[in-house]
Amino acid sequence: MKEFDLIERFFERRGRQRKDVIVGIGDDCAILKVPDNKRLAITTDTLVENVHFLAHTPPRSVAYKAVAVNLSDLAAMGAEPAWISLSITLPDTDEAWLESFSEGLYELLEYYSVDLIGGDTVKGPLSLTITAQGFIPENCEIRRSGAKPGDWIYVSGTLGDAGAGLEIAKQGLENLNESQDYLVNRHFSPTPRVMLGNALRRVASSCIDVSDGTLADLQHILERSDVGARVHIGRLPLSDELVDVVGIDDAVNHALTSGDDYELLFTVSEEQRGQLETILGNCDVQATCIGQITGQKQKIDLRLGDMPFSLPKDAGFEHFSG
Repeated sequence: MKEFDLIERFFERRGRQRKDVIVGIGDDCAILKVPDNKRLAITTDTLVENVHFLAHTPPRSVAYKAVAVNLSDLAAMGAEPAWISLSITLPDTDEAWLESFSEGLYELLEYYSVDLIGGDTVKGPLSLTITAQGFIPENCEIRRSGAKPGDWIYVSGTLGDAGAGLEIAKQGLENLNESQDYLVNRHFSPTPRVMLGNALRRVASSCIDVSDGTLADLQHILERSDVGARVHIGRLPLSDELVDVVGIDDAVNHALTSGDDYELLFTVSEEQRGQLETILGNCDVQATCIGQITGQKQKIDLRLGDMPFSLPKDAGFEHFSG
């Protein structure tokens, strides 16, 4: 199958959902309209086979996750997603693989009313790069740099599930029990917290999505905000499935250090906590207060009850850690 036949069959056939796409797939550039009084948020993520996903990962899951991680970045800054472009490198034109991949891609695009507006296809080792764009009202973006001493630290959903799911998937996907299957699905199909991220514009002082691990991503907020944090181990939100599969000690380690959860980690002042509870109810999302911002510059103080808790040696994923 030739390149342009591939594009037309698997990526152009769905047409457009949005009226702000003036020119989409099929020309040298996309032409787009940004609404008045809005700012454009842009993020890019690359997923490489055997780095970000296993070789036997179902193609539908590969596409779903590629979109989800980009929408999660937009959500972390309070942006409403609008468009994506996709560059995909393929070892060959496996039509069954591409059919399943495009189904997974459009599952999330259609749910969030996002248009695929262009990209590129080339031959080579399997990898995907997605650039996603979204809108934020002027002066309403949530940055990593706004946390202040006294703010409360929250995280949505549960932590550590995706990391444990990856370990299970590495051993194969046959004969999984219900809890193992749940964790694998959390690895393959993270939930981008788009609605929550949009709502947090009104109350959050800082925000980040948990992609590299809770401690690693919290550290990014501490560095940008020049503050510290106290985190209570006993408050970490752990799923019953995670504890059932790996036990409480490993569950805590996964919650602190495993990446790929794509939950939102954010800070809220004492004055905004009441408003936050209303937001969480309206979004139907669980969020747990796991600690508080301190004045100890860029230091994380882990506590188990009133006692210090040692930081894990591996505090999160880093591509060039050696």
